[in-house]
Amino acid sequence: MSNGIQFDPEAIRALAQILRDTDLTEIELVEKDSRIRVAREPAAAPAPAPMAWPAGMMQAPAMPAAAPAAAIVPSEASEVPDAKHPGLIASPMVGVAYLSPEPGQPPFVTLGAKVAQGQTLLLIEAMKTFNQIRSPRAGTVTRILVESGTPVEYGEPLLIVE
Repeated sequence: MSNGIQFDPEAIRALAQILRDTDLTEIELVEKDSRIRVAREPAAAPAPAPMAWPAGMMQAPAMPAAAPAAAIVPSEASEVPDAKHPGLIASPMVGVAYLSPEPGQPPFVTLGAKVAQGQTLLLIEAMKTFNQIRSPRAGTVTRILVESGTPVEYGEPLLIVE
């Protein structure tokens, strides 16, 4: 680079390591008048195994009795609803979806469960942070379209609350 800007090779290595550790495809660092962008092509590998939750991370909210836990099996992929469905809850980020607060705990919601606006529906883990996905409206969970521990993409259908 003959533009006179000096970059710290260790900073570039650290950014590249963050890409590997988080499965990101791009990361950028901006400081004052310098900018470092590191990008890579995603590897065509199987999805990573879901991470275990830290002990005591969060507790499930009190829920009314609903359908049995076996009813949380997602619908067939061929039945994915139209993105314009009024009750569709789509993923706001890329990450791994979890239907319960901790392994072995009951799910946040089940099919047929009545939910209140703002109630936690599931978690999405992104960059080792668990993000609560809350219901934008009150209603009934009519479909659960993801399985716990599966990767999700931005905009991917997660649930339908009608």
